[in-house]
Amino acid sequence: MEHIFKQGKQKNGPTLLLLHGTGGNESDLLPLGEMIAPDCSVLGVRGNVSEHGMPRFFRRLSEGVFDEEDLVFRTKELKEFIDQSSEKYGFDRNNVLAIGYSNGANIAASMMYHYSDAIQGAILFHAMVPLRGIDMADLSGTPVFIGAGENDPLIPAKETKELAAALRSSNADVTEFWTRGGHQLTREEVDHAAEWYKEKYNN
Repeated sequence: MEHIFKQGKQKNGPTLLLLHGTGGNESDLLPLGEMIAPDCSVLGVRGNVSEHGMPRFFRRLSEGVFDEEDLVFRTKELKEFIDQSSEKYGFDRNNVLAIGYSNGANIAASMMYHYSDAIQGAILFHAMVPLRGIDMADLSGTPVFIGAGENDPLIPAKETKELAAALRSSNADVTEFWTRGGHQLTREEVDHAAEWYKEKYNN
């Protein structure tokens, strides 16, 4: 997978797995990583799927309707890529924090639904329920921050609340932060995610 890795100053902190939204690339969320955890190593990844020339992490059938077979395949593909990258770059495979926006947040959520050990924490901005009707992995103690907009035209609030409830039912430690905004990522969300990170990872 196309990617970028940057070694951070902090040796014991998590490696940030940066997962872009539709049409983004492996560099898109680097500024976000700087704002949330500036001393951490980062692994920015570009999705392997192209939708009208726009990179994505998995296919969809229409707006808000995922190609579930492709999602399952791409979720496994991404998990295996992280495994390989940890060996290549020497970061701790058991200390990876995903930061995803929109499509990137959705595949991060999918990894947590399928695997208890794919990522050890997640910051999900504007995410949807990736799949329904599956037995979810046990996420005991996994810290998750969910940032969402009450007026998001692409993701109804009930969808985000269902995602949060599903993660909690699998024993994840979920924090929700809501703005009055839409689908666009806001500085307010990022600032609260940074505070959440300090609380969960710097104590």
